[in-house]
Amino acid sequence: MDARAYIEDHREEFLSSLKAWLEIPSVSADPERHGDVRRSARWLADHLTATGFPTVEVWETPGLPAVFAEWPAADPDAPTVLVYGHHDVQPVDPVEAWRTEPFVPTEIGTSLYARGASDDKGQVLFHALGVRAALAASGADAPPVTVKLLVEGEEESGSVHFAELLRDRRDRLDCDVAVISDTTMWAADTPSMCVGMRGVTDVEISLFGPEMDLHSGSFGGAVPNPLKAMSDLLSGLHDEDNRVAVPGFYDGVVEADADERALIAELPFDEQEWLGTAASTATWGEAGYSTLERVWLRPTAEINGMWGGHTGAGGKTIVPRSAHAKVSFRLVPGQEPLHVQDRVRAYVESNTPAGLRAELEFGGPGVRACASDLSSDAVKAARSAMERAFGTRVLYTREGGSGPEADIADALGAPLVFVAVGLDEDRIHAPNEKVEIPLLLKGAESAAYLWQELADRAVRP
Repeated sequence: MDARAYIEDHREEFLSSLKAWLEIPSVSADPERHGDVRRSARWLADHLTATGFPTVEVWETPGLPAVFAEWPAADPDAPTVLVYGHHDVQPVDPVEAWRTEPFVPTEIGTSLYARGASDDKGQVLFHALGVRAALAASGADAPPVTVKLLVEGEEESGSVHFAELLRDRRDRLDCDVAVISDTTMWAADTPSMCVGMRGVTDVEISLFGPEMDLHSGSFGGAVPNPLKAMSDLLSGLHDEDNRVAVPGFYDGVVEADADERALIAELPFDEQEWLGTAASTATWGEAGYSTLERVWLRPTAEINGMWGGHTGAGGKTIVPRSAHAKVSFRLVPGQEPLHVQDRVRAYVESNTPAGLRAELEFGGPGVRACASDLSSDAVKAARSAMERAFGTRVLYTREGGSGPEADIADALGAPLVFVAVGLDEDRIHAPNEKVEIPLLLKGAESAAYLWQELADRAVRP
């Protein structure tokens, strides 16, 4: 029996298992649901054991548990592949906006609705089916590569203990390739592989002036105004070409090559449709780059909020005592979050007028960007596996958001490969999250082919 036939024959069994898992409300951000997150970890461990993984363990952390599984290859010299995903899910608020009960998995046409269906339980579980399909096709008792799974329980609440887990369990997680299944494709009829994710760091900036709000008639125009200074500081974040104007911000940036930009240009992107999704009437951004390149390939600075002085009803003619702003920076490969923080701190200090005091509070060490090497055997193997499953050419995309993938690459020293079948319209993090069942089955088929593709290429870092 070939892999595709095996997957089709076990379709209902797979969906039944997935629905059982989706019924567990494993919301890591809600302390009242932490027991459910633990129950979710136990369910997955039991399922992977039943699938045939010889080693399955629930790994405790100072927070919520991860699940580890390993199925060694028959050949001890075969490559080792680690699959990363997560079993916790987002909160469901506002619950009244759901068409179906968020933790009662419901099939409507080819879609399966439930919180976690796409992000990330469905995309984790197709790997278990893919392993069984690969073994059925080969008639072997073990996969052609050693397969490891690491499924964390805190991704939707910031992966706060994940880097520590990677360090503590480094010897058990050793691998030649890390496969990420927590992203999306371009479209159901345009399969694609994600080949990079931006990093991020954020800061709250405060400027303090007089010890109290001052009468603007008595003091206005004669003492520095924190809100005016903040406006100048924020407006100076970009130059006339909409590049970030913080000195040193672009230090180390790895530019995308012409081949990747050409592949992005091949995507059937409708800018007007995209603007409709964005509820905007115009695009904006760094000169010389397309819209997709701006959200995938380029670093950015965004003013997320600003406040200070009088914001209530009516007038209040004052020089305010303080001004505040929240700013986030999306980063690309080559940028170090801590270096960017240093550059932002220097920019604020050099642009704070005499008589004002600046305070900066960064939201942690930030997240590094990550990217796959398009010329690597690992990427070629994954692309070939997906093209076999989908029967068509697979294009490349990137993700504008950020995740713990850079921690995986740094801690394990392994290249990243993204094999995922979610869609932007799956409404992850929003009411009515769903996944397309046919795409989950294609994901399982891609995984089934991937192991042999990686073994044939003897993939090593």
